[in-house]
Amino acid sequence: MIGGSALKNIGIQYLVDAVVDYLPSPLDIPPAKGQWTQIRTSRWKRRRMTMAIFCSLAFKLWSDPFVGKLVFFRVYSGTLSKGDTVYNPRTNKRERISRLIQIQADKREDIETCYSGDIAAIVGIKNITTGDTLCDEDHPILLEPPSFPDPVISMAIEPKTKLDQEKMAIALQRLAEEDPTFRVYTHEDTGQTIIAGMGELHLEIIRDRMFREFKVDANAGKPQIAYRETITTNAHGVGKLIKQSGGRGQYGHVEVDVRPAERSKGLLVENKIVGGIIPREYIPAVKKESKKRCSTACSAVILLSMLRSISFTVRSTKSIPANSHSKWRRFSP
Repeated sequence: MIGGSALKNIGIQYLVDAVVDYLPSPLDIPPAKGQWTQIRTSRWKRRRMTMAIFCSLAFKLWSDPFVGKLVFFRVYSGTLSKGDTVYNPRTNKRERISRLIQIQADKREDIETCYSGDIAAIVGIKNITTGDTLCDEDHPILLEPPSFPDPVISMAIEPKTKLDQEKMAIALQRLAEEDPTFRVYTHEDTGQTIIAGMGELHLEIIRDRMFREFKVDANAGKPQIAYRETITTNAHGVGKLIKQSGGRGQYGHVEVDVRPAERSKGLLVENKIVGGIIPREYIPAVKKESKKRCSTACSAVILLSMLRSISFTVRSTKSIPANSHSKWRRFSP
């Protein structure tokens, strides 16, 4: 164990000497293993040699306010120079390298070439994610990407003003591209925007970066719970629509039976109409409206509640050819 302070520059030299003396040399580490993209079962090795075929791994993305999107990569073999073209086996696309930089703390230095073992950043490259392999198109190889743990905590987030809604979506998308352990999604039941990460500090840093880098101030809190409910007894419903306002009228008549279904079966809609009483194209409209009504039936009673495990049986319908249309097959049981 080596004690020190990076802030006061104490013990730094001892740490660097320990790395040289005790950690293995890059020459002692076995070559990186990858798969040939044409035959995924074939494994290839790339030695850390400057004269070998180019192969590298993109391990981090970063949005810089001055130069734009940065892709940090490590060269495992060969060299990469400004103006070269690299190949991405995941997307099967080529990218031209317009600018290479090396970053040390807050210093940025433009370079012409990076060699085997170097870590550098590419400016302006598109269609790339963390863990992508960049290699020679004539010798494609797929390196094993790093693995990332699943998020362990989540919270709901919303902008403080409606004007920041679009800006927040852009900010969260860019932050999710940079950090593979950070996830953002919209809850299908509650409609809330949920962010998930590795801890409360992780998510607080995300919020702070949104404010500092994207000028978006947001509120965060616990996600809402999407309650579930169902019915307990059978019921029969009749719905009619008769409307005449000059010209072609509107007519629809539907009878349905509603009963509890088996748990976890979701919404079931059965068609018990026989004999071709109405045209077949009207049946999908009835099924669609049945499911739609279940999604909003009890929102006034229990907040964000959704009906589940219900079976609808369409018993009878009537139609008038001149006035019936599939979009009028709606009912209110």
